[in-house]
Formats: sequence, C-alpha cells, structure tokens
Amino acid sequence: METILIRYRVRPEHLAEHLRLLGAVHEELARTKPAGLRYLTVRLDGGRSFVEVAQGPDLPGPLPAMESFQRYRAGLDDRCDELSMVESTVMGSYGFVM
Repeated sequence: METILIRYRVRPEHLAEHLRLLGAVHEELARTKPAGLRYLTVRLDGGRSFVEVAQGPDLPGPLPAMESFQRYRAGLDDRCDELSMVESTVMGSYGFVM
C-alpha cells in the first residue's frame, strides 16, 4: 500500500479559504466513500501548519477526479508559504486501520 505525506503551512491571508476548500474535500470523500483510499488531515497547534496523509493501493487514486480536490489543489501552491510532499513507508501503527 502506498503512502504519501504532505506537510505545508498556509499563508495567513488564505487560511479561511483553505479551511473551506479542505472541508469540501473531506465532505466529498465522506459522501462518495472511494474504496481503498485513506485520507487524513491534521492541523498542527490549531494554526497554519498541516500534515496530510493519503494511503491506498494506487495513489493518487480517485483524488484527481474529485471536483472538490481539483478546486483544493488548484491554488494550493499559492496559498502556502511552505509545501513538501514525500512518499513514505509506514513502519508501525497502533490503532490506525492499515
């Protein structure tokens, strides 16, 4: 199973827009329930820094085809002052479904 980890910090003037767009992605995922995809977003310290983890057998899987994800991803580079994406390997997990 592939795992991608994305770490980024949103510019303060774009935070409200970013939260709205990100919320729409999670709402569409909850509604469509794409098989095999796991997608987690963590906001660090209630601030502007985020970590996202996407996991599935064929990443990016259904994400690029989702309208909400297209809107979210379209301006992500401009909304962020830091952005890095790395493929990663889960070395261990407790309590998370893998």
